[in-house]
Amino acid sequence: NSGSILGGKDPYGQHAPASTIKALLAMVVLDQLPMDAAARATAANTDVECTCVGLVPGQVYTTRQLLDALLMVSGNDAANMLADMVGGSPTAVAKMNAKAQQVGARTTRAGSPSGLDGPGWESVTTPHDLAVIYRAALHYPLFGQIIHQTTAAFPDGKGGVKQIASHDRLLLSGYPGFVGGKTGYTNLARETYVAMAQRDGKWLIAVMMYGTDELWDQGRALLDWGFKLG
Repeated sequence: NSGSILGGKDPYGQHAPASTIKALLAMVVLDQLPMDAAARATAANTDVECTCVGLVPGQVYTTRQLLDALLMVSGNDAANMLADMVGGSPTAVAKMNAKAQQVGARTTRAGSPSGLDGPGWESVTTPHDLAVIYRAALHYPLFGQIIHQTTAAFPDGKGGVKQIASHDRLLLSGYPGFVGGKTGYTNLARETYVAMAQRDGKWLIAVMMYGTDELWDQGRALLDWGFKLG
């Protein structure tokens, strides 16, 4: 709640964020689009390196459904479609960078809506900036609601629905007070993870970047340490 930094190791080291940057896109979308706004997926939306939720060209999706896919299963196809809904990828990235500056993440630069890296669309942030970004995102009640979901209904592209499930193992483990988190991985970023929890009115955000292994246990240990500080 206070914004105090309880501890850190190289908190201002600059790294690629991978999918953790999707929180910026989510805030841009929440600022601009009604949750019941709808659009039809195109083949271009699905032409992306996955992780993907499995958008089907021609299927209509709502903003809320796409945000579920963006934050729960880190759908890069959903990121592409949401970017189109806010004006196209270059516009979406510009708005993500403006949002980063607005919330105080001064070192952050998004290069793509999804966090994928490539020539001319590299992204960069720091552990400190990611904590600032996710603290700002938690001011959006729907953001917290979505990342706390374990499952959600999603169109299957065949006239029915399928279940999508959160990729966050700490959420699924039943960690006391866990709000939600966001994972990310690219070859450049390596493993990244943001984990958030609250107990007795105390909110904590743990950020891990450039990891060599899955970071669930480190996230749990950092949150345990933070709560023990009282």
